[in-house]
Amino acid sequence: MTIRITMTSVFVDDQAKALAFYTDKLGFVVKNDVPLGEHRWLTVVGPDDQDGVELVLEPDEHPAAKAYAAALVAEGIPAASFGVDDVYAAYAQMAAEGVRFTQEPTSMGPVITATLDDTCGNLIQIASPA
Repeated sequence: MTIRITMTSVFVDDQAKALAFYTDKLGFVVKNDVPLGEHRWLTVVGPDDQDGVELVLEPDEHPAAKAYAAALVAEGIPAASFGVDDVYAAYAQMAAEGVRFTQEPTSMGPVITATLDDTCGNLIQIASPA
């Protein structure tokens, strides 16, 4: 049996704002944008792997989702981690574009990480090999 990750999600407080942030600031591209009543089935993928893992920008409408996301942020825990080629370069580019970081690039043994605020209720970590 082979099992693989095909989709994962982050809870967001505003899908339109999340879509703008994840595409304009992080560089993802839209894979699916399907109206579903008040919300959308909204997924993004990496620009170099459009058939790869999809990130669902999931509405945080359920009270447990709101509490979960708020607890992670309060503890400084990222909701997701994304790989980049060079954390220092990504940090410099994103910071210049106004992205707010809660952790500057930091060596964590075999990786360098930085943590940013996605403006939609989450902290997101970026990481690259040290």
